[in-house]
Amino acid sequence: MISYGRAVLDLADELVDTYAEVFSAPPWNEGEETIRQFSTRLQADVRRPGFRTAFAQSATGIEGFATGWLTASPFPSHRAYPQVAAQLGRDRVRELLVGALEIDELAVRGPARGHGTGRTLLTEITADAPDGRAWLLTSRLATDTVATYRRLGWHEVPALPGTQTGVIVFLAPEHPGRPS
Repeated sequence: MISYGRAVLDLADELVDTYAEVFSAPPWNEGEETIRQFSTRLQADVRRPGFRTAFAQSATGIEGFATGWLTASPFPSHRAYPQVAAQLGRDRVRELLVGALEIDELAVRGPARGHGTGRTLLTEITADAPDGRAWLLTSRLATDTVATYRRLGWHEVPALPGTQTGVIVFLAPEHPGRPS
């Protein structure tokens, strides 16, 4: 199911619980403060242009979710954005990412993994991405996550020589700027 804007706040507690379960485990190892920050960010993120959430539910609750919005211009300079800008350079950031659908979070609970939940969430949340332009980033240390995105057809944007950071930027399978 997909939700746009503030409506998702009705599920905020369940989303935070899912986020905590997924991202407190290795390789993320996020603590209580980061989980609290996600809760606070969610309240602000719902006001971003193009904000949407895809989520999978079962009788036991939220199995997984994805959040995203349209990447602002000028390109943001907080969180991991400086690493992305350093790796890609200003021109590629503008060409590939600004105005595209940015997948901010993708979290799938352990029991729902391996059943297509992540693939379904990514497909739903990117279905109306502008001209197929969607992107996400993940940690280089999250090798299973990196492998999953590659298996799902997402394309890594190569870092400019000498600029590799701790993140990998992926373009959606339908992104017109994906590497060939």
